[in-house]
Amino acid sequence: MKPNMSALLTPEEMGRADALAVKSGVASLELMENAGRAVVDAITTFFEPQKTLILCGPGNNGGDGFVVARLLTDLGWPVRVDLFGDKEKLTGDAAANAKRWDGAVGDAADYVIEGAELIVDALLGAGLDRDIEGHLAELIASINQSDAPVVSIDVPSGLDGATGQIRGVSVNADLTVTFFRKKPGHLLQPGRMQCGELVLADIGIPDDVLNDIGPDCFENTPERWQLPAPVSDGHKYSSGHCVVVSGGPLNSGASRLAATAALRTGSGLVTLTGKNDALLVHAAHVTSVMLAETDDAQELTELLADTRKNAVVVGPAAGVGPVTHQSVLAILASGAATVLDADALSSFKGDMPALFAAIGAKPKRPVVLTPHGGEFARIFPTLKGSKIEQARAAANMSGAVVVLKGSDTVIATPDGWVAINANAPTILATAGSGDVLAGIIGGLLAQGMSGKDAAAAGVYLHGEAANQFGGRGLIAEDLPGLIPDALDAITTS
Repeated sequence: MKPNMSALLTPEEMGRADALAVKSGVASLELMENAGRAVVDAITTFFEPQKTLILCGPGNNGGDGFVVARLLTDLGWPVRVDLFGDKEKLTGDAAANAKRWDGAVGDAADYVIEGAELIVDALLGAGLDRDIEGHLAELIASINQSDAPVVSIDVPSGLDGATGQIRGVSVNADLTVTFFRKKPGHLLQPGRMQCGELVLADIGIPDDVLNDIGPDCFENTPERWQLPAPVSDGHKYSSGHCVVVSGGPLNSGASRLAATAALRTGSGLVTLTGKNDALLVHAAHVTSVMLAETDDAQELTELLADTRKNAVVVGPAAGVGPVTHQSVLAILASGAATVLDADALSSFKGDMPALFAAIGAKPKRPVVLTPHGGEFARIFPTLKGSKIEQARAAANMSGAVVVLKGSDTVIATPDGWVAINANAPTILATAGSGDVLAGIIGGLLAQGMSGKDAAAAGVYLHGEAANQFGGRGLIAEDLPGLIPDALDAITTS
C-alpha cells in the first residue's frame, strides 16, 4: 500500500501537490495527459462504446476533458466536445490540449444534451469561490435532467472539494474520477452522494510531496490506528473494566446496548451502574455484564475509586438534568477514560465551560464526546462553517476528542487532526445505533487505546459491524453480536 493513501487534500493542497510534482521534474502537460488517460481507463471499465458528450470548461478541468476526447476518439468512440466559455480564454496546458483535439468544438451554452448516451463533466474544478448561477447553472440542471449517465472529472461541477457542499447547483454524477488523493468533499455529505462511484487514480505525482504539504485531514481507515491485540498471558483485568451508567428503569435499553457493545469489543469486564430499580430490569437481560448499585454522584465516585475500572460511558438514556450533570463531573474527577454521549452532553447545555474545565482538570486521561448533529448544535451553538471546521473547533474548545456523528462522521482532536469516516452503510440510521457506538469506544478505551485512536477505530468498527449484517432490517440489538466478525474482518484485511 502506498504511504498515506488515506490523506485527504483540500483543493488548495492539491494545487500545491501539482506544483511540487512539477518542481520535482514531472511535466505539467504529462500530469494532464495522465489524468485524462485515467478517466478514459475508468470510462472503458464501466461503459461500452457509445455516443459521448464531453463538456469542457475553460480551466485545467476542461483541459483534462480535451485529453479524454482525444483518447476516446482514438479508441473508436463517437465523441462530441462542447466548451462552456470562449476558446480564446483557454490558457496553458488546457489550451495546448484543446489544440491537440482535431474534432469540432460546440458551444455548451446551447444546452444540447439530447442524443448523448454518456456525458463527461469537465466543466469545473474542486476549488469554487462562489455559488454557480446563470447559464452555467442552467447547463448543470440540463445535465441532471438527462437520462445519460455522467462521469465527472475530479469532482462533480458545482461541488466544493473542501467541504462537500453544493455551491448553488451541482452535477449529480454516476462516476467520479479523482487524482493522487481524495478530497474531503468526496467523503462529506452531500458531496459523497453527488460523486456516485469514486475512482482514485495515480497520475505520477510523487508521494513524498505530502511531506511538504503535511496534511491534517484523513479518511478513517485501519491504516490510521491498530486494534488492541489479545494478551496471551493476561487475565480479564488486562483488557480493562468499562463502566456504563444506566438511566431509569423505563430507559435502560440504551445503556444495556452500550454495555454489551463494550464487552463484545473486548473490554475484559463491563459493569452497568445505576439505581436499584433500573438494575432489576438489567438483571433480567444480562449475564456477562455485571451490576453495581449507585444512587448518586458520591456513590459513583466511590465505585470509581477502584482504578481498575478505567473507562466509563455515560449519556445513553441517562436523563437530562442535574443528576446526570453531577455524575459526569464525578466521572471526570475520577481520572477514568470517558465517553460522553447524548444526555451527558445535553445536561451541560448553557454550562459548557464547567464541562470543559472538568475535562481539562485531568488532561492525561482521554475524553471522547459523541454528539449527533442536533446535540452538537445545542451544546456548541456558536460554531459555524463546514463539518470539519465545526468538529475541529469543538475539539479545540473542549479539550476532548469530538466524534460528530452522521453518515459522514467526523473525528477531531484538540490539536487539529481530523478523520472522515466513509464505511458506514445507510442501515446504521436506526434507533440505538449511537448507543452501541458509545459502548464500542468505551470498550476500546478500557483496553488502553488513546482517545484519538479509540474514537477513530470505534467509528470504523461500528460501520464494519453494520456491513457484516449484509442487508436491510438491521436494528441496534443486532450490532453487538456482529462486532466479533467485524473485528476479524478488520484484522485480516
